[in-house]
Amino acid sequence: MNILIIGGGGVVGQKLAAELVARGELRGREIDRITLADINQPNVIPSTGVSVLAVECDISDYASVEACIGEDTDVIYLLAAIVSAHAEEDFEAGYRINMMGTLNVLDRARALGTRPVVVFTSSIAVFGGEVPDPITDHTLLNPQTSYGAQKAIGELLVTDYSRKGFIDGRGFRLPTISVRPGAPNRAASSFMSSILREPLNGQEAICPVDEDFLHYYLSPRVCVENLIRGAEIAEEDLGQNRCMMMPGRMWAIRDLVAAMTAVAGPEPARLIRWEAQPEIKRIVSGWRFDLRPEKSIKLGLKADESFEDNIRYYLEDDKPGP
Repeated sequence: MNILIIGGGGVVGQKLAAELVARGELRGREIDRITLADINQPNVIPSTGVSVLAVECDISDYASVEACIGEDTDVIYLLAAIVSAHAEEDFEAGYRINMMGTLNVLDRARALGTRPVVVFTSSIAVFGGEVPDPITDHTLLNPQTSYGAQKAIGELLVTDYSRKGFIDGRGFRLPTISVRPGAPNRAASSFMSSILREPLNGQEAICPVDEDFLHYYLSPRVCVENLIRGAEIAEEDLGQNRCMMMPGRMWAIRDLVAAMTAVAGPEPARLIRWEAQPEIKRIVSGWRFDLRPEKSIKLGLKADESFEDNIRYYLEDDKPGP
């Protein structure tokens, strides 16, 4: 079993690789090789039983994708993308990377002639606008940002390439992943980790929305578990629509802060500054939040039990040492 993780330098890609190395098997087969690919060469996950490689890959360049996806590739995780606020600011880059990059990967997978499994990470940003609540697996995709539109196009491509028998595709609309380790990125949702991560590390953070703001969350640890389960779902169980919501849970910002306080005490919350940022609020307010991920739950994916768990996972897995 040879696995390629495109976007393997990111938080989720690195954690996914580490968990696959620890498991040593996927889809009932022993893993021989994991290749981590990204625009900059990713860090290699230590391993004694599985060969782990790292390569550079620009998904907007078909030749780069062709060199990255070998003929013996069995499973492709397509995690790479430029994130929401970046895609909104740079229209051309968003479509070149998020849309054409996805098409390049799918075309290379098609050219293999082996119908590899392709796991595509989409986003809840595909929903929005004038569609009624609640959002179900059959709700019209109606994105209100360029990033959401690019992900919606990717979903349609994954479903169509699967229908034609070119790939065995499955796509999962990720909730906002929190608490993410590392530095803030250009995602509009980046503050949903930074308002927790930075205070937990004794640093000040800015919250650009009010405490009543509702959103849909999942921890990195459970996201990785779901991505592995997602690759293992039998093709016949996926049905005609290959893309679905990944389970998450809805919480207000005040719930996140309360969870942090319950786990880590009152001091971190005092480091949050509440400063409105209208452009960020405009983007995130266009996302829809009353989500009912019935299909993925039936297929064995799951959400976190509480946001206290999200805080604990960050402290256990990612908080830098003294």
